[in-house]
Amino acid sequence: MKINIAPIVRASSGDPITGAIITSDQDDYSAVSDSLGSVKLEVTSNAYLAVEAPGYETKILQAHSELEEIVMFPYLEGEEVLVAFQTKDKRDLMGGISYVNMPNVLNENYITYPLDGMEAYVGGYNGNLWGNNSYLTLVDGVPRDLGSVMPTEIAQMTFLKGVNAIALYGSRGAKGVLLVTTKRGVANTQTIDVRTNAGVNMPKSYPKYLGSGEYMALYNEARSNDGLSPLYTEEDIYNYSSGRNPYRYPNVDYYSDDYLQKAYTRYDATMEISGGNEKARYYTNLGFWTEGSVLDFGQAAENGNERLNVRGNVDINLNDYISAKVDAAAIFYNGKGINADYWGGSTTLRPYRFAPLIPVDMLSPDDETSQNYVQNSQHLIDGKYLLGGTQLDQTNPIAGSYAGGSSKYTSRQFQFNAGVDADLSNVLEGLSFNSLFGLDYATSYNLSFNNDYAVYQPSWTNFNGMDEIASLTKYGQDASSKTQNIDNSWFRQTLSFSGQLNYQKVIDNWHNISAMLIANGFQTAESAIYHKASNANLGLYGSYNYKGKYYLDFSGAMVRSAKLAPGNRNAFSPTVSLGWRLSEEDFLASSSVVDNLRLSISGGILHTDLDIEEYYLYEGIYTDEGSWYEWKDGLSNTATDVRRGENLELAMPKREEISVELDASLFDKLITLNGSFFTSKMTGLFVQNNNIYPNYFNTGWPISSWIPYINYNNDQRTGADFQLNLNKRIGQVDWSLGFSGIYYTTKASRRSENFEFDYQSRVGKPLDGLWGLESLGFFSGIDDIENSPQQAFGEVMPGDIKYKDQNGDGVINAQDEVYLGRGGWSGAPLTMGVNITASYKNFTFFALGTARTGAYAMKTNNYFWVNGDDKYSEVVRGRWTESTKDMATYPRLTTLNGANNFRNSDFWMYSTNRFDLSRVQLSYTFPSNMFGERFLKGLDIYANGANLLTISPNREILEMNIGSAPQTRFYNVGIKAKF
Repeated sequence: MKINIAPIVRASSGDPITGAIITSDQDDYSAVSDSLGSVKLEVTSNAYLAVEAPGYETKILQAHSELEEIVMFPYLEGEEVLVAFQTKDKRDLMGGISYVNMPNVLNENYITYPLDGMEAYVGGYNGNLWGNNSYLTLVDGVPRDLGSVMPTEIAQMTFLKGVNAIALYGSRGAKGVLLVTTKRGVANTQTIDVRTNAGVNMPKSYPKYLGSGEYMALYNEARSNDGLSPLYTEEDIYNYSSGRNPYRYPNVDYYSDDYLQKAYTRYDATMEISGGNEKARYYTNLGFWTEGSVLDFGQAAENGNERLNVRGNVDINLNDYISAKVDAAAIFYNGKGINADYWGGSTTLRPYRFAPLIPVDMLSPDDETSQNYVQNSQHLIDGKYLLGGTQLDQTNPIAGSYAGGSSKYTSRQFQFNAGVDADLSNVLEGLSFNSLFGLDYATSYNLSFNNDYAVYQPSWTNFNGMDEIASLTKYGQDASSKTQNIDNSWFRQTLSFSGQLNYQKVIDNWHNISAMLIANGFQTAESAIYHKASNANLGLYGSYNYKGKYYLDFSGAMVRSAKLAPGNRNAFSPTVSLGWRLSEEDFLASSSVVDNLRLSISGGILHTDLDIEEYYLYEGIYTDEGSWYEWKDGLSNTATDVRRGENLELAMPKREEISVELDASLFDKLITLNGSFFTSKMTGLFVQNNNIYPNYFNTGWPISSWIPYINYNNDQRTGADFQLNLNKRIGQVDWSLGFSGIYYTTKASRRSENFEFDYQSRVGKPLDGLWGLESLGFFSGIDDIENSPQQAFGEVMPGDIKYKDQNGDGVINAQDEVYLGRGGWSGAPLTMGVNITASYKNFTFFALGTARTGAYAMKTNNYFWVNGDDKYSEVVRGRWTESTKDMATYPRLTTLNGANNFRNSDFWMYSTNRFDLSRVQLSYTFPSNMFGERFLKGLDIYANGANLLTISPNREILEMNIGSAPQTRFYNVGIKAKF
């Protein structure tokens, strides 16, 4: 029989698909669709046809003489992109949208966290979206932790940045949305994909602290600077420096091989099973990973983490009009640790304080008490040592690692989705309905065995020229209750629902019209938080494009917030995008250079309560706590005190934005480019404005005030982002080079402030500004101090930092603080990424790097701000002394608080500019003809490394973690097989 398939079209835009292949089940006959998507072919009556197109789900149908138009539904590894409540062809994306197909990433760059290296794939992403970390993350349409899904489970991630792209998600999406879409089954024969990896983490660096002898010498110097006598004798310093008896004269290095190992392992395995037919499709993912710890002694040697996940989904076509889907996932996470803060203790415990282990073979045999301690101890380490300590260190991280017991962190997450979709074309052609219900439950707790333990402080003597422990002083008792303790119990529950009516119509094959009416909302309850986090809104979407040349998109949402007063809780957020594809115009249609060129402009106003920190800020607060008045007869009575005034007119802050975007493809797709320029304002941020109300609104009591919250502060953000890709075959090598980046500036455009001097004003300064004093070097002597402005932060001496008197009042105080630079708290001002792929035959080489510039940080932790009895780090070697005054890099040492020196100033500021070689991978794919008809269909092997190299003027600071586990380089080998 002769049949006509006319035409094959995209589900999202209605455009015809050229190049679709139609295959009959009765012979090898196949046909390819023409330029309009129509196909004519001859097959036996009732033959089954498979219609395939790149990026689309295969359609299986029975032939008959009057086959209707076939709509091809995309699968997300193709050219279709999931955006707000719909999918679009990537050519039709406007308004600040970027996407990454995760299977393509994993083919050349195996990662273990979904956002690893995304700065090099996505313009406008710098570790945050829209310059903040308040963006909304949706996994399969439901608000979820990104850590609940592994990269191997993900089909696509979409980064929604512009106002038009995010408007339909309402208030909670107003600062960006990350859409994570997990994989689904495709109508096909069953496939099984297995991946396994083995890797090692190698610490990059550790803090460098001084040894006992050097610490003692410098501490004596600090005391001398303060007019105090030395605390340690020369003999003490010699003995502790000599290393002749580390038990009597300890010199503990908490970062040595005694406690830490050179590397620790990570293993993971994933199995994916998928398949189905036109009626039903399924997908299942089972994954497991386990990771060790760098600690290598006592119970800490057993530290580690492990995670098991099971995810599955089923899609069913119930009939020609109704389809349904059900998704479920369970994530089990366990982390084993010790009841001691080893890394915190390593930054505070001075190296000579105590010997962590006391050798029992050095105990005096005549000391019966000490020998009894040995016999009765429950913690005789390796049969040779008792746990060391002092009266002040009865609990310490080393003893705790051996004897303090262990803890197990347990987390469980359960996720469930269900949806029903209906084709309502029998009601109105082009009309459909989609719904989605989501339920999540997450819980976690700590299960621990908390043991008491004894520590011992030795009293040393010398007998016949040999050191000997004359006696031990015991602190604490060995006691293990065997009782399980449960604490830090936490839960979170999320309910989510969306329902939408969709309308799509193609008129004369050129006029593409679509619209959506959406009801969307979610609510999250969390332990210890009284108010549930809620987001509910009605969304309206309309889109028109003519010939893929002229575009108009409108997105708007009616949002609601319970944080505002009744009557002022609703607001409408309108946005619009306009696009013009110049490459379709006559003057470019025949260009040999321009394949595609489109300009678009987007703008809108989004109302949001994300910046409203608390509920009921519109209410006045009255209290009788702490207030009273007294009658003349001496009797006291309670009074009512006002803490905050009322303002029922508070409204939601607004994000107001306009952006211009360019999409281009040049030289037959040799170069593709997407770039945008944006300027955005946040207006009406809440503040109690003390400067526009009369003084009598403050009633004099420290916390008494009639001043209400008002919409007042404004912020501004301006910048540009881009993605540039080059693809070229040179000889036998296929090259792909990608660049991405974002540069942005911020400023406080309006502030409630009352500074005496203009340089103190925050208006016009970056939101991430660092403020502090401007340093002028060190005081060189008493004369220098006497001839300089008075320091208001305490007594100063030669070798202390001196500062510039900004206002010329002769006093250095907080009024002399100035703007010093940008902190880059929400991402460096300029972030750029590059990725390169080179494929030769079956080999693929991949590398990825990121650069971050323009930000600064302060050296303010106790590694740099060393005073009092702090542990000394190597930075104090550059201290100021009379003999080093011309080359000193650090203030004089002090055992006092050093209040003048240890405050924010440019002396402590350093650049965080850096380039990181983040990923390198070499892969090999075995030729498919090796496998024939065997069970094994494909095999890949690869080796990769992560966090390999950092180039920075301050690399040592940037790579060093203080008070936490170290940063690591990761080396991995993996195998991927298809069955």
